[in-house]
Amino acid sequence: MEETIELNGHPFRVLKLLGKGKGGYSYLVEENGKKFVLKQIHHEPCSYYRFGDKLQSELRDYQRLNAIGVPMPKLLGVDKVNERILKEYIDGETIFDLAKNDRMKKEYFDQIYAICDLLYPSHTNIDYFPTNFVVQEGKIYYIDFECNDYMEEWDFEHWGIQYWSKTPAFLAYLSEHE
Repeated sequence: MEETIELNGHPFRVLKLLGKGKGGYSYLVEENGKKFVLKQIHHEPCSYYRFGDKLQSELRDYQRLNAIGVPMPKLLGVDKVNERILKEYIDGETIFDLAKNDRMKKEYFDQIYAICDLLYPSHTNIDYFPTNFVVQEGKIYYIDFECNDYMEEWDFEHWGIQYWSKTPAFLAYLSEHE
């Protein structure tokens, strides 16, 4: 029997678990041959992060980042009773996998700095960990909706860059921008 997850009573066929984060489990689901991401909020403890209402945080953060103009998947549906959200599926490799396999391009660094140029004047940080970014057709998308008020210690240059910079592409980027 196929596994399904419902969103507001509407079933989606589960293709696979994409990952587990601080706030929930993300599944690749499909309906009529079209793929989506369905996130199920969880209430498991996280020692290094404090949450209020996780679903409301997701929705508030999505609105904030959307207004700023951060490239990310569209929010397509919300099931408040079951604490689930449905997002557009961005098909591609994560920055984590690209960096791990030495396939980073300097264009990705141009794009992340362009995203920072949108975020910092809005006093906003995102989670720069490389699994939160997917490249589709050469464009980077932030696939998590989490954001926080800006703090220098958690911006890209002081935190995120440590995960992105361990590649020859980053050294090439630096040599061009000295």
